[in-house]
Amino acid sequence: MASGTVLIYDEEMTTHKLLWSDPVCDIEVPERLSSSYEQLKCYHLVERCVHVPAREGSEEEILLVHSSEHLKVAKSTQTMNEEELKRVSENYDAFFFHPNTYRCARLAVGATLQLVDSVMSGKGRNGMALVRPPGHHSQRNAANGFCLFNNVAIAAEYAKLKYGLQRILIVDWDVHHGQGTQYIFEEDPSVLYFSWHRYEHQEFWPSLKESDYDAVGLGKGKGFNINLPWNKVGMGNSDYLAAFFHVLLPVAFEFDPELAIVSSGYDSGIGDPEGQMNATPEVFAHLTHFLMQLANGKLCVILEGGYHLKSLAESVCMTVKTLLGDPVPQITGEMAPCLSAVESIQNVRAAHKPYWKWLTYEGNFSFLKQM
Repeated sequence: MASGTVLIYDEEMTTHKLLWSDPVCDIEVPERLSSSYEQLKCYHLVERCVHVPAREGSEEEILLVHSSEHLKVAKSTQTMNEEELKRVSENYDAFFFHPNTYRCARLAVGATLQLVDSVMSGKGRNGMALVRPPGHHSQRNAANGFCLFNNVAIAAEYAKLKYGLQRILIVDWDVHHGQGTQYIFEEDPSVLYFSWHRYEHQEFWPSLKESDYDAVGLGKGKGFNINLPWNKVGMGNSDYLAAFFHVLLPVAFEFDPELAIVSSGYDSGIGDPEGQMNATPEVFAHLTHFLMQLANGKLCVILEGGYHLKSLAESVCMTVKTLLGDPVPQITGEMAPCLSAVESIQNVRAAHKPYWKWLTYEGNFSFLKQM
């Protein structure tokens, strides 16, 4: 019987850093990892976890998702000087290369796969991998939005291949749309991808039409891509909980995943300069707790974004405490979702009603009708 929560962290992933001035990229700093790990130590959570070392993801594993051309470019940056690195970085939207970036990105992939192996083999019942660079924006042939290799997408393909899984849930609670993950799986009914994200009617990055609620997947994948766009800033705990109760959880229980993976960005938390949302660290404890009820508890949480170091570190700790089985903290404050959130939730439910029985059965959705 699996017991224990796995924690994977390797200080070497802090060596990926920006070498020149770039106001877009300068928030993606090594301290995102180190301060989160220090806070876990401070709360005596590290000593309660099962420690599994990171490893490098192999080229074969990276090629489960990415093109050989993309891999070749990434490899070539290891010996480049600063000027060359800058020039290659400019080929991508919001990305920077350092001579150690390729090594760090391979460690991020490997750490993610180590977590999947630990959970699937029973070494731990669940766990978290603190990794960078993050992954959910990276596409088959391109780095994008601080992401070089799509850690979570590679993990899903790896789990299907190695363990024969047929149903994998990916929950992306980062404040940005993980368009890379969507593109990779939008025709794949074996992966249910859910993302909420700051959208503001396509004004917020990555500003894509396909980030809206009506992008439900393609071909056999129709119904397996769920986008919940937040069309204003300031969303809080009640909005996030309403999204889980009335969109994600009904569909996820019907889907019945064999493994759940979280693209765990905390830029959707309070204080973050990117997200400008008001959700407190405590809400991530609740979101984690709900996801632990799926897939027989097989839950892998993989770090994505989060740029307010204190909010990030506290939210990471809330997540790990919950994975360890600690009681979830009380949430206080307004518990009714705002009108903008209600509108988005209703739109998503309408778009996905043809694909999910539970959305049909929940037809009255009474609290929304009263608003």
